[in-house]
Amino acid sequence: MPSQARTSLAAPRKASREVRRQQLIDATIATLARVGFSRTTLTEVAKTAGLSHGLIIFHFETKEKLLAETLQFMSKEYRDNWVRALDLAPRTPAGQMDALIRADFDEAICAPDRLAAWSALWAEAQSRPIYQEHCSGFDLEYLQVIERLCAELTREGRYPSKSEHTARAIRVTLNGLWFDLMTMSGPYSRDESLETMFNMLMAFFPGHFGHEGALDGAPVRELAAG
Repeated sequence: MPSQARTSLAAPRKASREVRRQQLIDATIATLARVGFSRTTLTEVAKTAGLSHGLIIFHFETKEKLLAETLQFMSKEYRDNWVRALDLAPRTPAGQMDALIRADFDEAICAPDRLAAWSALWAEAQSRPIYQEHCSGFDLEYLQVIERLCAELTREGRYPSKSEHTARAIRVTLNGLWFDLMTMSGPYSRDESLETMFNMLMAFFPGHFGHEGALDGAPVRELAAG
């Protein structure tokens, strides 16, 4: 988990509006990771950023708006990461699923400060419409991609499982692994979490996945049939 020491994120005294807003969002993430949701105040964020309390009021007006925009930033950062991973991956169902899963455990996205900040915000997001509206669209898009890839893999490998149920199991397992990484004291590493996901995919799509990810070449039909 992040260090308890306060880290100043101060930027040069003269900075553009966009730079200042991003600096304050970064400071909010660091503050959430360090002290949690209830103790994250505008004053605490200002101290982390090395800026004045009044500057936060000028840019975001309230704590609620600052946290909502922080969640929006983190949601977009998460989406941009997996979209970029898919763009760079092979144009096969297995290659795309491999990239999607690896993106979830990317070092920048699955870093301790990000995990701690997500943990602090997720509980609040369940009951606050202002937070839900900033990430629900991204969540739906992500789920639709998983469902599409599961349908393509199931059809290509002639697997007996229902693709919509497989997609649901993948989503729940991903959430569970993230939850463990967020709330438990080092039960396993990011790499082991990734291995766990590939082990699961191997069970559903044995002709497409092995312990280390997508298999090279065409699906192994004998495995799929067996």
